[in-house]
Amino acid sequence: MKEPFVITISREVGSGGRTIGRKLAEKLGVRFSDKELIDALQAKLNLSASSIEELKGKKKRWLDDFIQMVAPVPMSGLLVDGDSDYISEYNQSLSVNDVFEAEKEILNGIADEGSCVIAGRSGFFVLKDRPNKVDILITASRENRIARIMSKQNLTREKAIEVIESVDMARDNYVLRYTGQSRYDARNYHIVLNMDYIDEDKAVALILSYLGK
Repeated sequence: MKEPFVITISREVGSGGRTIGRKLAEKLGVRFSDKELIDALQAKLNLSASSIEELKGKKKRWLDDFIQMVAPVPMSGLLVDGDSDYISEYNQSLSVNDVFEAEKEILNGIADEGSCVIAGRSGFFVLKDRPNKVDILITASRENRIARIMSKQNLTREKAIEVIESVDMARDNYVLRYTGQSRYDARNYHIVLNMDYIDEDKAVALILSYLGK
């Protein structure tokens, strides 16, 4: 691939997509963007990562519901973020649209800086006009996803199922709302890999083969 290039990794939770993205970036010798995206969003929106991920998939304006759920206060009050050590001011005007716009700004900023592998964040759509881009979807069966989450996060089967159902619903709603497409539509991607039959290293090798490496 010619420089600069962008590879987006869309993935189902529990499929191993994040690990594949990291290993792929290491093989290519380029930047891997995952945690830094979350950190940048937290700093920009002044909300915790868990709050952003849990709530951004809702179909309606969500911040007021969130405030009432965790800490009912007057509109001039403060939002206590249970996943962090600081207290942030409640921004009455903040909406799920702000999350999407923030993600777009952050993703484009990263892509502007050079070749990279980007995990999630609707990268296949947000960066759709970028030249020299490859979009990848990592998927797996429900049972394999459950088993992986149980192992990686030390959860019971019931809790692992709750994670999958919650994350899937949030991501499905969010992607559909802002792209008008299903995130499972294979036409959005150059490569779709089912991890039921291969391991992470084999997946990376297949992607590198496609890239001509």
